[in-house]
Formats: sequence, C-alpha cells, structure tokens
Amino acid sequence: MIKRTYFTVLLMVATVSICMAGSINNNSWSPSACGNEPDVPVIRQDNIETYNRSIKTINEWQLAANTYNTCVVNEANADSALIAKTATEKQNKFRMAVDKIKVDTDAAKAVLDNMGQ
Repeated sequence: MIKRTYFTVLLMVATVSICMAGSINNNSWSPSACGNEPDVPVIRQDNIETYNRSIKTINEWQLAANTYNTCVVNEANADSALIAKTATEKQNKFRMAVDKIKVDTDAAKAVLDNMGQ
C-alpha cells in the first residue's frame, strides 16, 4: 500500500513537473507558468485619498504576490523532483551497465580459463 501510494505521488509530481518546468538562463532559474511577478506598489502620502488608494493597491498586490509566490514554490518543487528522478534513473542505468560489463567480463574470463586447461 505504501509503495503504491509513493509511486502514485511520484508519478503525479513527475507529471506536474513536465507541465510546469521552469527555465535556467545565465545561471538563474525562473518559473514558466506563474506569469509576471507583481510590481511592488508605492505608498502615496500626498493626501488621505491617495494614501487610501495606496492601501487598496497594496492589499490587491498582496493577494497577487501570494498567488505568484505559491506558484513559484510549487513549480520549483516540481522541477526539483523531476531533476532528482531523472538523475536517479541515469545513475541506475549506469550502474546496470557497469554490472553487466562485470558479469560479461567474468564469464569471458571463465571461458578463457577453461580453454587454457
């Protein structure tokens, strides 16, 4: 049961990862599905009316910024999971190749040793 649940979660993460992969350019990662980061608003203090509008803008920005940041975290986690999964698969493939070479080498050596007797 635990193995099936783990596999299902891993499959879901891998699927999300493929759909939401960010990009790396000039040693900087950026998300691809989160849109643009909301610009930080400026607090206006010309008068009470502009100040109140600034507060409204800040409240709207906070909602947008929270949504953007949640998206960034989710996409980064998905990308990290996909990278780890891919690296593990490649390492396992390499280990299997090394193991096969060892088995084949040992078998060939045994055949040659038997021929020499």
